Amino acid sequence: MAITRITTANAIPDSSVNNVKMANIVPSKNIIINGDMSQSQRSTSVSSITGSGYNTVDRWHIVLSSLGTWTQSQSTDVPTGQGFATSLKFDCTTADASPGSGDFLFLNQKVEGQNIQYLKKGTSSAESTTLSFWVKSNKTGTYICELDDNDNTRNINKSYTINSANTWEKKEITFAGDTTGAFDNDNANSLQVIWWLGAGSNYTSGTLNNAWESTTNANRAVGQVNLADSTSNEWYVTGVQLEAGSVASDFEFLPHDVNLRRCQRYYYLFCNTNNKEIGSGGYYNASQIFVSVPMIETMRSAPSLDFTSGTDYYICFRNGSNDAFNSFTLGQADINMVSLYNASEVSGTAGHAGFFRLNNASASMAFAAEL
Repeated sequence: MAITRITTANAIPDSSVNNVKMANIVPSKNIIINGDMSQSQRSTSVSSITGSGYNTVDRWHIVLSSLGTWTQSQSTDVPTGQGFATSLKFDCTTADASPGSGDFLFLNQKVEGQNIQYLKKGTSSAESTTLSFWVKSNKTGTYICELDDNDNTRNINKSYTINSANTWEKKEITFAGDTTGAFDNDNANSLQVIWWLGAGSNYTSGTLNNAWESTTNANRAVGQVNLADSTSNEWYVTGVQLEAGSVASDFEFLPHDVNLRRCQRYYYLFCNTNNKEIGSGGYYNASQIFVSVPMIETMRSAPSLDFTSGTDYYICFRNGSNDAFNSFTLGQADINMVSLYNASEVSGTAGHAGFFRLNNASASMAFAAEL
């Protein structure tokens, strides 16, 4: 009997491949997305950071209130022989050696509730989870990691120690399952995984809660060193994995395209190169042009438009002519398609079709559906 070997190539007809959302059919034990810090659609380095936001490496969010000034970057400094090519780096560029009581700095990743129902939180069968990661800093001492249940205002915190300055160290932390409060089964922020880097007394004056409890700010970062106390301070992290169970397994490396697609559910850099085509559209009336843009991956929610604007950054070619303009406005949007328009900077003939391009090296267009 002949045996047919099933492969990706013959399992899916060629005509259907482009319609498959690959990130949605590849299972992953790692709750964290982009834990190897390999995807960085926005930028590889951002300086003068004084507030919260998504800056460089995809899915990683800095939360900052009045505690120093920072440069955040994707670095090639990695632990030797572990298979990683990149890490996430924090540089303190303006120090704050005496934090105010309400000051804080932490790194987090937010997780959709529908992706972690298998943890069975809020039941007698709630699963424990284990967080593992590689970390390096010149600032030795005690640091705090936290799991924060955003749906039920509950959290659990554990400490780890950076023992040797400027040396990559692997950390493994197991958190007990929580039998109180289920995660909502939706696409909103249910779980935050947090790495504290500094905090004032509002977050350090209590007793560190090593078991799940209703969130009390004073108990969240007890014993945490202040990474902001010197402009010499740096902190690196990579190889982040959060998984069900009480044992840390080897880091799960995903193919580059799968990892990128998982990130593109939350942020999709559509184009950022001069002459990059946006798509086809046309004149709705004499003073309004429109173009539709499909999402490469199903977005978490209807996205917002993240773009640069400037004189003649965009151009429409139509009927042997062209019209340059400065910006777009987001029209209708859903998780698979958006429409863009400009109704103030163009003039043409209703019904004329055209195709759209970026018209400046500084122009870029992206779509965001972050948690």
